[in-house]
Amino acid sequence: MSAIDSLLAGLIDYAGLYPPAGLAMRVAARNYLNYRQGRHAPVLGRFIVDLSRLVELRQIAGHSIREMRLTVVAPTTADWNSLLPLIEDGLPVETVEVKVDKSVDIGRIREGFPARLPIYFEAAPGANYSDLLDAISSAGARAKLRLGGIVAEAFPSPQVVASLIAAIAERHIPFKATAGLHHPIRSYHRFACEPASLSGMMHGFVNLFCAASLLFFDGELRDALCVLEDEDPTAWRFTNEGIGWRDFRWNSEQIQSVRRNFLTSFGSCSFEEPLRDLETLGWL
Repeated sequence: MSAIDSLLAGLIDYAGLYPPAGLAMRVAARNYLNYRQGRHAPVLGRFIVDLSRLVELRQIAGHSIREMRLTVVAPTTADWNSLLPLIEDGLPVETVEVKVDKSVDIGRIREGFPARLPIYFEAAPGANYSDLLDAISSAGARAKLRLGGIVAEAFPSPQVVASLIAAIAERHIPFKATAGLHHPIRSYHRFACEPASLSGMMHGFVNLFCAASLLFFDGELRDALCVLEDEDPTAWRFTNEGIGWRDFRWNSEQIQSVRRNFLTSFGSCSFEEPLRDLETLGWL
């Protein structure tokens, strides 16, 4: 694959059910199935759905649910035992995501699922992230970073993001990101589609990938911070052979390694907006 293909393969998990899109189940499921047949299908990852809405999804999708790749989201208090029979019955659940505030919950939930099923844990606001990462590592689980929302306060600073990625890299934990990553490069946008929506600076998913790549290959924290803060699209170079940012460059093999072992995907309530921006920049 070319470098951009290696970066984009299965990169975007579709979260159309969630804010700011907040689509009805029928619309979101139809969108996902259409994207699976579209020209950008290789970029599409999983369909994200709450455990509490799985019955609704099965009713609406019918036999087409077998064509979906699912990520199931639920709190620590969920009835996880209700999910296991569905998985054993062939429901195409590929990952599970859980928001936690206590490290003790991580091992308990991880042990309740087959080892082959990746489980991502997201730290609840105010949780001790260092303790949670240690527990995630011990459990052989994965981390989830929330990088935005519909208010400015939901967006962690580049300094915080760089430090979190460094801590994850130090523990050799795969991770995914979610929220606020509709655009490739760090830039100023409305947080939602409505004209009256609040606006602010949003992280770029290409910035995030390059920062993750730097730290995955034992780069310096200060360089990762610089790439997260960079708002200049001309600082990047995309060729068939590699992706470059200023003095750094990653070839296709390195990109695939980062995607496979470290930054696995990101969730977005829009599948089309990130792709439109890449096309506008001439990178897709």
